[in-house]
Amino acid sequence: MIEVSRVIPTDPDRVFAVLADGWSYPLWVVGATHMRSVDPDWPAVGSKLHHSVGIWPLQIEDNTEVLAVEPGRMLELRARAWPAGTARVRLTLDPVPEGTLVTMAERSESGPARLVPWPMESYLLKLRNTESLERLSAVVMHRGPVK
Repeated sequence: MIEVSRVIPTDPDRVFAVLADGWSYPLWVVGATHMRSVDPDWPAVGSKLHHSVGIWPLQIEDNTEVLAVEPGRMLELRARAWPAGTARVRLTLDPVPEGTLVTMAERSESGPARLVPWPMESYLLKLRNTESLERLSAVVMHRGPVK
């Protein structure tokens, strides 16, 4: 798995509140462009976000499913974007003196994305996920309370 981390200067519950707001997904996930719907029990195991990825008119409609969750601590997802493939993404939240250390780990699971050579996949995922955590930090720190 490729891992990137960032400290967000607030408590884990505030970070998890953004992760638990499925409608915020396109605000911080690089590549997600449109949220079509969010299962009412998100982020319960098995619940899904129904989203689009890519640039219009070449958007792909697919979903992301919760595989595991520990509120305030961890969220593990299976992100789909067929025909590109699926990926497993794990976000962990660890309290540190400066706030919350958020670690995002990802690996391709299926589809043509698995054919990308490891050095290139690693490089691209690090770039994308570093930017995603930068965006997550901005949403957490500058957006009003999630209701």
